[in-house]
Amino acid sequence: MDIEKLITPASIVANLRASSKKQALQELAKRAAEMTGLHERTVFDVLLERERLGTTGVGNGIAIPHGKLAGLDRLYGLFARLETPIDFDAIDEQPVDLIFLLLAPETAGADHLKALARVSRLLRDRTICEKLRGADRADALYAVLTQPSASHAA
Repeated sequence: MDIEKLITPASIVANLRASSKKQALQELAKRAAEMTGLHERTVFDVLLERERLGTTGVGNGIAIPHGKLAGLDRLYGLFARLETPIDFDAIDEQPVDLIFLLLAPETAGADHLKALARVSRLLRDRTICEKLRGADRADALYAVLTQPSASHAA
């Protein structure tokens, strides 16, 4: 699964302002609602429900909140670089500053898992994360996320 199939330049937020995990998820839900045509509250509720099962803060300053929603026709991704790192209840107890939101149709099954694995592999690459943290424009973040070496990171 190529990252380009999940995100577009319009689905990148260069300097998201949020002071808490809840506020970050609300902001991301608002932006995801604009992209998908779904109601903001519907998206937020699915993200919150997933967080109740266990944090999506995977460590090293990264969170990958995700959920399945009725009414989606494909997978949607949204990437945000936070202006200031926030507590996200991450497994390593470190604050999060890079968030990759993934939304999938209820029927996605294996495609959802493949996309999660792809995003996880990409963000495990420390060089890519350093470049993401050093970029402050959406177009630059998009370029880092979709560069050929990034899209084939194992």
